Amino acid sequence: MKRVVITGAGTVNALAPDVKGTYAAMREGRCGIGPLEFRDVERLAIQIGAQVQGWNPDLHFNRQQIVLYDKFTQFTLLAAREAVAQAGLNFDGHLGYDAGVVLGTAGGGVNTWDENYRSVYEEGKNRVHPFVVPKLMNNAAASHLSMEFNLRGPVFTVSTACASSNHAMGQAFQMVRSGQCKAVLTGGAESMLCFGGIKAWEGLRVMSKDACRPFSLNRNGMVQGEGAAVFVFEEYEHAARRGADILAEVAGFAMTSDAGDIVMPSQQGAARAISGALRDAGLNPGDVGYINAHGTGTAANDRTECAAVAEVFGPEADRVMISSTKAMHGHLIGGTGAVELLACLMALREGVIAPTIGYEEPDPECALDVVPNTAREARVSAVLSNAFAFGGLNAVLALRRAP
Repeated sequence: MKRVVITGAGTVNALAPDVKGTYAAMREGRCGIGPLEFRDVERLAIQIGAQVQGWNPDLHFNRQQIVLYDKFTQFTLLAAREAVAQAGLNFDGHLGYDAGVVLGTAGGGVNTWDENYRSVYEEGKNRVHPFVVPKLMNNAAASHLSMEFNLRGPVFTVSTACASSNHAMGQAFQMVRSGQCKAVLTGGAESMLCFGGIKAWEGLRVMSKDACRPFSLNRNGMVQGEGAAVFVFEEYEHAARRGADILAEVAGFAMTSDAGDIVMPSQQGAARAISGALRDAGLNPGDVGYINAHGTGTAANDRTECAAVAEVFGPEADRVMISSTKAMHGHLIGGTGAVELLACLMALREGVIAPTIGYEEPDPECALDVVPNTAREARVSAVLSNAFAFGGLNAVLALRRAP
């Protein structure tokens, strides 16, 4: 089995249009959540979100490209460009045939759906643009990455609600580890911040009207965000031979299904995924210094996740640092695990633990070290990134400090 490392990272999210800015925002505990700005927002009960402010696709793409790129694809392409530039890889030769793309998204081209439903139903138009389907399909971003970077190996999209990015990165890890690919662009993206996207989520009654407060006793729901994060997963020996700057090692991955309720999480399912990732990575609970939690800010999720961590970590549970960065960048649904992996890289590479901002009141059922409100300097050698999705689908990644 090959060792797998991360040699490039890129992002666009509500905190910043790049990795450096995102790290700075996480260190500062800056909140990217604010009033939403789009058509008909006043008709919504939920009017806050972590929106990418001032987004102008004309600055990054030509008119022909914009016709083909939904916002989630636009975010993905910019994040991938940053990641590939940092990795210093060129896929024009044989490497292109040994490299692929695995991305996660839950909604795909939701903005395109929203615009065209409005056009047909509200405005009464009888025709839509011929490229609507290629623009809205969930695999659009992955396909455009393959074309932009000449990636001719496996290219596909994973859609497992809020675990999509972690599932995608787990598949990318396994493909490189097995020797199927030498490098894979992986991560995820989401852009559901439009009238139809938010209106659908309002029906679930899990959204907060004022703030995201993970693990705080007075939490009252999640807040959506948008954006993308993309990473270069590469075979360690290939990266070492070319002298690449290695950001971290991907050490293990596990995924489980609750096979229970479509929306209520299961402690057992989450615990099995956490313990499975540790086992796959060859780690003990005492080896892990930080966990980036799923931490949505809903009562059921936060309580269940803390119980699962306590079950797996036992006496080590009080020692390990666990934080949710969703209070800063919002819940990116299918793209959330990708943006959250940046907090894991920051912990391993820079020794900075991102905080759980918005924390106001201790909850006896979430009595762990949730790194409340202020970032912390700490040297850690291994981390976990949790993702637990509607449908009872769980995916956990384990990372080690760069070899």
